[in-house]
Amino acid sequence: MESLINLDDFPLDAQGSSGWTALVERCKAALAAEGMFNLEGFLKPQTCKDILHDLRPRFATEAFTHSRSHNIYFRDTVDGLAPDHPALHKVTTVNHTLCADQIGGGLDQLYRWAPFRAFLAAVMDKPALYEMDDALARHNVMAYRAGEGLNWHFDRSEFTTTLLLQAPDAGGSFEYRSDLRTETDPNFDGVAKLLRGHDPAKRSLSLAPGTLNVFRGKNTAHRVTPVKGDKDRIIAVFSYFETPGVQFSAKERLGFYGRT
Repeated sequence: MESLINLDDFPLDAQGSSGWTALVERCKAALAAEGMFNLEGFLKPQTCKDILHDLRPRFATEAFTHSRSHNIYFRDTVDGLAPDHPALHKVTTVNHTLCADQIGGGLDQLYRWAPFRAFLAAVMDKPALYEMDDALARHNVMAYRAGEGLNWHFDRSEFTTTLLLQAPDAGGSFEYRSDLRTETDPNFDGVAKLLRGHDPAKRSLSLAPGTLNVFRGKNTAHRVTPVKGDKDRIIAVFSYFETPGVQFSAKERLGFYGRT
């Protein structure tokens, strides 16, 4: 793993050491204060280059173009909401996705690396995290081309783990609204306010390639703004859960990946 990630600055292979403990505490503090933490330079520069070299031909021939109109919940109906409630306002997402069974290589090695899961679990105060039991959804790489973006949504998992592989020349910013809802309060009016562009708590973030970003995606609404220019935004997304055996439904796989 030392050939892929910067273990000097981020000693994930030394669980329990002073350096590992300090890193965990730093990330915990950022997560508590900001709802996310970022480790810039987590991937070595050559790692990003090697991964992109391997994936670009696959994006050209194998990627599924995910283009659809959806609401923030990716669900046709939501209990407690009338069909015309502004929280169900439709937005558009367009990206190009490679699934876990199309990726392999260093990204797959990192996804399966037990010390990586142990580090994430420690930061999140979880007893353990498990790989997703889904051959397509466990980890994905998405490319956003000029004019394309990922629109407002909540994630299925409590935490979302991403690695930016390539930043665009312009656009493609990560916008988010931390803790927009809770497990007991769906805050439908607040969701509608965000979708109208009237939430002053919305924030924007631009990441450097090689950055590990972890945020509370289940209750934090987020999107990627449209990319500008000829350089794609390319990002890997890892999915872990507190219980083993989690899978997408056939309907979800078909919607996100065009196959089951």
